[in-house]
Amino acid sequence: MKKKIAAVIALVLLICITATGCTEANQLSYNISKEADNFNVTRKLTVLNARTDTILLELTGTFALKNNNANELEVIIETAENKYQKDYVYLNDYTMYVVEDISGASVDKYHYEINFLPEFGFKVTRDD
Repeated sequence: MKKKIAAVIALVLLICITATGCTEANQLSYNISKEADNFNVTRKLTVLNARTDTILLELTGTFALKNNNANELEVIIETAENKYQKDYVYLNDYTMYVVEDISGASVDKYHYEINFLPEFGFKVTRDD
């Protein structure tokens, strides 16, 4: 059984390295984004009118961003421990946004995680 698990892990790592081009920068970028989306990084969001160079909105704090298909920026803000609010910023042809990482993220470039999810049919059993 241990050989099967080791083979699956090796296959996953091989796919990551060859198919997706996992470079050190890619892994760090993924880890930093994950930390930010988990509200562990202080960031600053600035929305600008690109025609007039006017700042329309500034937000500094711990938040997660998602750019949806409706030209909206979904902003989930952590307002207190276990308290969140969701705001939307409408984007059009004349607006742009910049997100700055204020606090920096302390991530490990060697960290990886493998999850075996039951809905994908993986079953790990122990042979005694």
